[in-house]
Amino acid sequence: MSSPRKLAALADLYVNDAFGTAHRAHACTEGVTKYLKPAVAGFLMQKELDYLVGAVANPKKPFAAIVGGSKVSSKISVIESLLEKVDILILGGGMIFTFYKAQGYSVGSSLVEKDKLELATTLLEKAKTKGVVPASAIPDGWMGLDVGPDSIKLFSETMDTTQTVIWNGPMGVFEFEKFAAGTDVSPITLL
Repeated sequence: MSSPRKLAALADLYVNDAFGTAHRAHACTEGVTKYLKPAVAGFLMQKELDYLVGAVANPKKPFAAIVGGSKVSSKISVIESLLEKVDILILGGGMIFTFYKAQGYSVGSSLVEKDKLELATTLLEKAKTKGVVPASAIPDGWMGLDVGPDSIKLFSETMDTTQTVIWNGPMGVFEFEKFAAGTDVSPITLL
């Protein structure tokens, strides 16, 4: 694995045009910026940011957001902000099990941030006016790793009613083909 300094030695400047990975603190995205000047966002990144800001500031209604990822803690501000703006909020990925556990569902060995259960309960109360999708019990010893066909169908049908959709984060452990269906599905055109 290369260090940021070694990677930076190969270039004179840094332009990041990869919106989808810009938030990651990796050697090739964040690390090299300490050694290369200028280090800037590219035109594609600016275009994506402009679309995102426009979609959130002035969305065509109904406005939906899909938020996935592994941890509630990394998405708190996104979820709280979107709850105030969207008509439909779909949560998925590993973080959903913290919400399920907060509702008293059995989540087996699935990822749960125990220190975020109270926050999840608070966010669920705020979301009640938007509607909450029920979950099935996950048996002890089993682990939720992706959304299932029923959720994909429900998400797709819900998205068919929307005019604006933003999506942040994976619905499953997409690095493994068996658990990538919910993330790879893309039944809708975003923005």
